[in-house]
Amino acid sequence: MLDAIDETIVQALAGNARMSLKELAHHVGLSSPSVSERLRRLEERDVIRGYTLDVNPKALGYQFQAIVRIRPLPGQLQAVQKLIEATPEFCECDKVTGEDCFVARLFLQSLEQLDGILDRIASKAETNTSIVKAQTIRRRLPPFPAE
Repeated sequence: MLDAIDETIVQALAGNARMSLKELAHHVGLSSPSVSERLRRLEERDVIRGYTLDVNPKALGYQFQAIVRIRPLPGQLQAVQKLIEATPEFCECDKVTGEDCFVARLFLQSLEQLDGILDRIASKAETNTSIVKAQTIRRRLPPFPAE
């Protein structure tokens, strides 16, 4: 569990992972060495797994996003997973329960590109694709559990 200061540290870094140690210490009301020690412990406990970069896909030429539900044909689970892993346009993929085995997000420069990607999977899996119109909630932290 996290105490209130650890929660404040995590929330501050979630908003700005580039915040300096001095700024973070001022934000939480502790000394820089104290915050540094807390950060080290949060990293050791795997609460903080990394400090990340947020890149705008449109700036790289990716005009579309798609969510693809993938249901491998019998005996094709591993082959489909390897195809997904080998396709760089897939930026996220979750293995899920239910009718589908995978739910993946991919970036596309054009809608025509989608056919080429899905054609590589078609002989090994059924797919259901939705084009993302807008991302109404960007990735965010889950709520902290009440004590």
